[in-house]
Amino acid sequence: MRYALLFVAALLPAFAQLGPAPAKPKPARNAKEAAPVDFTGYWVSVVTEDWRWRMVTPAKGDFAGIPLSAEGRKAGNAWDPAKDEAAGEQCRAYGAPAVMRIPGRLHITWADDNTLQIDTDQGTQTRLLHFGGKPVQGAPAPTWQGYSVAQWEPPVRGVQSPQQGLGATREGSRGRSLEVVTTQIRPGYLRKNGPPYSGNTVLKEFFDLSVERNGDPWFVVTTIVEDPQNLNEPFVTSTNFKKQRDAAGFSPAACSAR
Repeated sequence: MRYALLFVAALLPAFAQLGPAPAKPKPARNAKEAAPVDFTGYWVSVVTEDWRWRMVTPAKGDFAGIPLSAEGRKAGNAWDPAKDEAAGEQCRAYGAPAVMRIPGRLHITWADDNTLQIDTDQGTQTRLLHFGGKPVQGAPAPTWQGYSVAQWEPPVRGVQSPQQGLGATREGSRGRSLEVVTTQIRPGYLRKNGPPYSGNTVLKEFFDLSVERNGDPWFVVTTIVEDPQNLNEPFVTSTNFKKQRDAAGFSPAACSAR
């Protein structure tokens, strides 16, 4: 008993030095506070692929790279920009499935604590990414940008951020920090020359932000368009954006059918 008491007495100073357990961090109250990376600011698209289909309006019937179904190809070959203009449908190529591919500039801000807003200068479109949102019930009228549900991708256990990439510091987890699913989209075009997507399209996007060694922030958005009516398989693209210091060059312009 004497030796046991001495052993306990010897441990007491060590326990005393530990002090109270550290307080647990308070959970974020909203999506803005929980953001693992910062997408806000002005961005310019950097065209590194598909130049001939993005920088100019492709020729009628040039649908290379798009897995159109027979029905989709038939509709695409009927493309008539004059008819679209007369019907007030000149924004068909500026809907959510295609607008990020149009070379131009973006302005990203927080519309509120749970809604990230993307404004495009090309077509003067506004996308709202709703964190924790659910598509409106009751078959609301579809819009060019549809209804987007967003979420931050949680970090992988054992993986810390930032991570070293190939010449860049990757922020977020697994290279993807923001996931977006968009539905309730008004039918439109995947490119300016008429390859269609229907109102049943489901758009999935994965935003990946990185900082280059020279300090320049970039992000790439991987876009997956699912439309069994007009596509034989999902149409997948990746689009690069570089952050700007200010609003230089951001010049809103109306939609053009040509």
